[in-house]
Amino acid sequence: MHFLVDEDLPRAVNKLLKQYGHEAVDVRDIGLRGVKDVEIARYAQSQKLCILSGDLGFSDIRKYPPSEYAGLVVIRIPKGATATLIVGLLESFLKGDKLVSELVGKLAIVEAGHVRFRKGQ
Repeated sequence: MHFLVDEDLPRAVNKLLKQYGHEAVDVRDIGLRGVKDVEIARYAQSQKLCILSGDLGFSDIRKYPPSEYAGLVVIRIPKGATATLIVGLLESFLKGDKLVSELVGKLAIVEAGHVRFRKGQ
């Protein structure tokens, strides 16, 4: 799968995605650092990339209908979380290959201990 990694996630996320056989494009590397979420979403749609973010705004299915994307993954980052903890949350999600393969057109909310999926309008 091809992911667009938002700037609120540590760079170690890119390395982890590649370790699991995925492609990672980081918004910081393509001139999208600091842009509004809607611009990130537009880029992801045009390039058919799954958005990976810690920004809860992407979990609003009225604003970002999952059916219009190659997938949306929002990691619920606990307050004060370290980069290691964030990478660990993502790794627990990536270990479930079936979960990742079912992402297209869906929103996955990754939390400690479980993942919730939502389909969109």
